[in-house]
Amino acid sequence: MKQKPILSNISNWIFDLDNTLYRADANFFSQIDRKITRYISEYLKIPEFNARLYQKEFLRDYGTSLSGMMAVHNMDPDEFLEFVHDVDLSFLSPQPELRNNLKLLKGRKFVFTNGSRKHALNVTNHLKLNDLFDGSFGIEDTNYNPKPNENAYNIFCEHYQVDPKMAIFFEDSPRNLIIPKKMGMKTVLVTSDVDWSHEPQCTRPAGNDTIADWIDFKTNDIESWLSEHILSK
Repeated sequence: MKQKPILSNISNWIFDLDNTLYRADANFFSQIDRKITRYISEYLKIPEFNARLYQKEFLRDYGTSLSGMMAVHNMDPDEFLEFVHDVDLSFLSPQPELRNNLKLLKGRKFVFTNGSRKHALNVTNHLKLNDLFDGSFGIEDTNYNPKPNENAYNIFCEHYQVDPKMAIFFEDSPRNLIIPKKMGMKTVLVTSDVDWSHEPQCTRPAGNDTIADWIDFKTNDIESWLSEHILSK
């Protein structure tokens, strides 16, 4: 197997977790989304409708709802992360082709998520992918300073000694690819057909019609993309 010249220098493969390493149409992340609403509602003692508004405003303004709750309401993150990530993993199915393609990639492979490190471990174990990764980087590892904030990427690269010019970043949120591109990484936007109109526009995961000049590649099928662009007989 050999890599095509345009990506032949890539030695660091960085993957977002939710709606990236599994398909958004798996309807898995909606569990987490609803639990975030419920937690904010109970924590602030307000109706879920109002909690939902806070949730999305914080996501828009702070990168994650958690970061907004910490900044505005001084909330401790540990209980929040444990609660919202206690979800049913059976919605997700291992994809042998994705595993095979990831295994063939030359270099190091990482998960970089705005969820917790424990959540990344649970999901990648369930998908039978965890043993392929050289590290999982969660929100706690960025000192709760999430993507798309530039400092989060700097902390990640320093921690793993990643040269951005030798890295590629896979992500479903367009705004989370702005800084990787600025740093010199190649960028791959993972899209879906899911209706995200309920999300603030700037935070919506990508649809198939998403276009931006900081996006090098776009796909709704990572395993096929890897076969087409990276791995060839």
